[in-house]
Amino acid sequence: MNRLRPVLGRLRLVPAGLRPVLPGLSSVRLRATVAATLVVALALGLAALALVTVLRGTLQRNADAEAARRAVAAVPYAKTMELVPATPFTPGTAVPSTPGTAAPAPEGPVTVAGRAGVVRLADGTTATFADPDLILTKGEPAPAAGWAEPQEYAVAGLQVSTAGGPATVWSRVSLDGAEEALRTLYGALLPGVPAVLLVVAAMTWLSVGRALAPVAAIRAKVADITARDLHQRVPVPRSKDEIAALATTVNGTLDRLETAVDTHKRFVADAAHELRSPIATLRARLELAEPSELTREALADVERLQSLAADLLILAKLDAGEPLRTAELDLGQVAAEESLRARRRPGVRVELDIEPDVVMKGSRAHLDRLVTNLADNAVRHAASTVRVRVRAEEGLAVLEVRDDGPGIPPEHREAVFARFTRLDEARARDAGGAGLGLPIARDIALLHDGTLVYADSGFIAKFPLKCSQAPPRERQAGLTGRA
Repeated sequence: MNRLRPVLGRLRLVPAGLRPVLPGLSSVRLRATVAATLVVALALGLAALALVTVLRGTLQRNADAEAARRAVAAVPYAKTMELVPATPFTPGTAVPSTPGTAAPAPEGPVTVAGRAGVVRLADGTTATFADPDLILTKGEPAPAAGWAEPQEYAVAGLQVSTAGGPATVWSRVSLDGAEEALRTLYGALLPGVPAVLLVVAAMTWLSVGRALAPVAAIRAKVADITARDLHQRVPVPRSKDEIAALATTVNGTLDRLETAVDTHKRFVADAAHELRSPIATLRARLELAEPSELTREALADVERLQSLAADLLILAKLDAGEPLRTAELDLGQVAAEESLRARRRPGVRVELDIEPDVVMKGSRAHLDRLVTNLADNAVRHAASTVRVRVRAEEGLAVLEVRDDGPGIPPEHREAVFARFTRLDEARARDAGGAGLGLPIARDIALLHDGTLVYADSGFIAKFPLKCSQAPPRERQAGLTGRA
């Protein structure tokens, strides 16, 4: 089972950040939302630019067409007009002329008279229309400056033959309507595009979240599966997509892993069980043999083998997840009895500080083994004293086994609970420890919904209490003594 822990560790899908609710930049959900929003933003931007460009061109063409239509409509009237030399004129004054007449004008720029529809030109000709958006010029001179600014009007010119010679009819159409239409479009696009992007982001976030919900369920289930419950399987969504295929593949992997672990457990259990009988027979023969240095050493090795086989057998049972035969028992009584039965070492005494009526629910055989392993470990490494204490604290039954030995460095306080772990020669081989006692003790604690840690020069196990405790005055009569 120790070799399978790295495999199980790699199967755990530890959350990083859709790990938790703020996923971070590595979240698939966030990346998909940002990508979809950017794509839609780019598409909307290009569409808006194309729409504005097309609309502006269409309005401009419509205005040009309207100006041309007006110029064509004015041609019959322009043909009846006669352009004559103009009279002297002072710029800015009214033009005393009648439609179809002309008056002389000074050389220089074009001057627009105060009367609508009358334009005086630098070439000395003028013409009047009833429509202020129409003018008539001799030849093909450009319209008067200020009459049709390029950004304000669409202008169209058409040559005609008048009584005074060739001339050009000019027509203008205001672009105010086109600009108003563009302003209306801008007013719709500026708030509309961000609103659409917000809706797209929200819908993408929700849709991707729903799509990834089965992944979160698979991750949570795989994270909860340990070597004790390899029978569990991840949920397979009903959709026939890649996520369902992933869940099916994970379940297939769990099937193969469960088969391998079960095979391993059966091998360990069978090997340990088969070893017990020949080891017991060998020990009996050595005990009956003639005492000598060789038999004493062989007997010590056989005892180590016998202890190792027993440890392997109980590990196999713990890993197999066999149901516990539990009953209410007094943790203080268990601790006192098993501590006094622990292997003794000359010069080391065991002190007991036991509160009465610390009752919990558990397996007596398993708890006996837990206390024995902790006490044996403390006796092996103590300088002179081992202290075993049992008390009730905040709804928990607390067992403390401390010694005055060298202790365990902080960086190794978790490593000692790994199977076959030996920190150094001084702590691991002085009494033949195989590195299984502490792992077995922690597995037993976990099996009872408890904990086992190393702190303050000793091991502390905590279990949930199963019944009410005695009043404080009665607890003061607890067991305190030395052995």
